[in-house]
Amino acid sequence: MTSTPEKKSPNLKFSNKLVVITGSGTGIGQAIAKKFAENGANIVIMGRRKEPLDQTTEILNEIIQRVGSDGIVKAYPGVDVSDETGINQMFENIRQDFGKVDILVNNAGVSGPVKTFTNASFQDFKDCVAIHLTGTFWTSVQSLKVMEKGSKIITIATFFTEENKYEQRPYRFRTPYTASQGAKNRLSEALAWELAEKGIKSVATNPGPVHSDRIYKTVYPKAAAEFLRIGGYPGLNSVEIEKCAVQGLELLGEPTDVFSEGIKKIAATISSDRSQNTGSENSGNADITNTELTKIINGMITKIQEIAEKIQNNTSKMIVDNEFLSQEEVADMVITLSDDKISKLINGRVIPNDRVFYPVKPIIGTSIDKGSFENLKNKVVVITTTSSNKRDVDRVTNIANELNTIGVKQVIILTNNPTDLQHYNSFHSHSINLSDEDKVRMIFNTAKTKFGNIDAVIHVTGDYDYTKDLNSLTRSEWEDLVNNYIHIPGLLTKEAVRALAPEGATHEPSKYKNSTGIIVLLGPDSPTGKKISGLLRARSEVFRGALRPYTATVNQELSDVLGSNIRLYLVLPGNIEGVESRLDNVTNSILNLVSGSALHRNESIFCIDEAKK
Repeated sequence: MTSTPEKKSPNLKFSNKLVVITGSGTGIGQAIAKKFAENGANIVIMGRRKEPLDQTTEILNEIIQRVGSDGIVKAYPGVDVSDETGINQMFENIRQDFGKVDILVNNAGVSGPVKTFTNASFQDFKDCVAIHLTGTFWTSVQSLKVMEKGSKIITIATFFTEENKYEQRPYRFRTPYTASQGAKNRLSEALAWELAEKGIKSVATNPGPVHSDRIYKTVYPKAAAEFLRIGGYPGLNSVEIEKCAVQGLELLGEPTDVFSEGIKKIAATISSDRSQNTGSENSGNADITNTELTKIINGMITKIQEIAEKIQNNTSKMIVDNEFLSQEEVADMVITLSDDKISKLINGRVIPNDRVFYPVKPIIGTSIDKGSFENLKNKVVVITTTSSNKRDVDRVTNIANELNTIGVKQVIILTNNPTDLQHYNSFHSHSINLSDEDKVRMIFNTAKTKFGNIDAVIHVTGDYDYTKDLNSLTRSEWEDLVNNYIHIPGLLTKEAVRALAPEGATHEPSKYKNSTGIIVLLGPDSPTGKKISGLLRARSEVFRGALRPYTATVNQELSDVLGSNIRLYLVLPGNIEGVESRLDNVTNSILNLVSGSALHRNESIFCIDEAKK
């Protein structure tokens, strides 16, 4: 092991400090690295692509030379934060080369699928969560092996999720992003509680909109394309619009001749597809000429640009000076949070420097109206669960019994664990892998074929062991939690909507309009006991913090974007007093939601045990 060299300029603020910055080859990560270089730090940069890291290394070395520092820059190309082996090896190398890490900046991220949740692939969903949430978690855990008292973990998340538990800001077309960012904010808080005795600080910051290629060339154009796919464009069907957008967005910013040739190639591809699919409902107008089709596609790409600019302008108008933050300003915020005194003052907090004044509807309630259970007669209800906990088995059984007493047409129970079928042998029940997209879709289709249209889906997640340190979890234990509380609820919600509105699922989003149905997620319980520590509360909030913004975003897409009457509800059992939730309270709350009692309300997230009795 080599020791960190002494600096020529001891007055530089971060002399003799080692800073690890994820996603640091370009953009915000590079800006943060430059700021630390100006302040004398040793810097580890990492990312998937070697060329940007080489360029950043050159920039940082020039800064180091200019300020008179002996700072060292070490690059780790080909290291993705979601790659367990790569991250493990990187920190082992850091231990050998530098001895310790003083500051970790969790910055790596991707735009993820910018699509309505009904149109995004499950794999894209998981990939987005893997980078934003699991990447942050595992990088933080591994960094702790080479951190000492006084070290800091700075996490960059987003305000468009869970900065405030009671103010949900939906971020349309970004369901995996909002779920993972919401959990990331809460994870930062929980780590602060867990690491307090070690003297290691954990702080999150939410920059909001930042001038960057990602937002201008990816997020806004993709969102605009999705608006167009749903709203339609003359001469193209929704499948063609999506295909044209995928290829056409890559041409934005290219020289005129390159752009024109690219559009012609797209037109030729669409024309060829139409000739092969003549007679199908997605064949479009097969008689149209390539020249006419080229004009249509050119107009569509131009329209996407116009919508993207409108989204940008509308967002900037919600900022007091109409200006997004610069990448340098975000870097200034990170430098400030890394200060010893400041990090002590705000340890465990989520610090917004997002200045967007974004009005939202109040969607969190504490009571559910009593509905007419007559509405449930002759309905088909599917109950799914990944929990083997007796409390949740009792909940599923009680809900199913009450539904049968009311007179529903059919109750179907699907359990993830085959051994749990013994608890449900008096019901129509099956065990399937609830994280397998094909199997979930198949059994929903089978249920519809056998019993008729599905009217409601209820999913029970159960909770996890809040007494166990998050930073002690193995990678597989963490991924099991992510799968149970984010992936599976996301998959079941998507497939439930496809089952409730099958015509919309055939890539014709207009057919989602006026579709009906109800989905209820029964999420993790609050901690129970006479004295609940802040540590336990913080741990319990990590995945509750994923499901809240996810629910808000799904409902905005269902109602405001797709024009559907399908609603997703999230019920969070338990209460701040630590008293265990009552079985009858949970059952009645879910039955009332399924009966449609809350359809006239804004609220879609319910903390049912906080209501006054």
